[in-house]
Amino acid sequence: MQVENATADDVTRRLRRVEGQISGIIRMIESGRECDEVLTQLAAASRALSRASFKLVASGMRQCLDPSRPGGASALDAEQMEKLFLSLA
Repeated sequence: MQVENATADDVTRRLRRVEGQISGIIRMIESGRECDEVLTQLAAASRALSRASFKLVASGMRQCLDPSRPGGASALDAEQMEKLFLSLA
């Protein structure tokens, strides 16, 4: 799947932010921070990762299911995108 530059930049930026959050969470655990603080940060990182995933899938759906593309949209493409989308739930 070829991702538009704007989408790739946005997803990459989101993933780098998640990467920083995960590093921070590891430091929190190693330093013995309170469970509720760690879990709050884990939830935030999880949501950020989900948003990056949804952004990528949404972009793929627009590109892969575009009937104006050579070959047009196929049922297989729609099924694959549906499975990918549902795997994020």
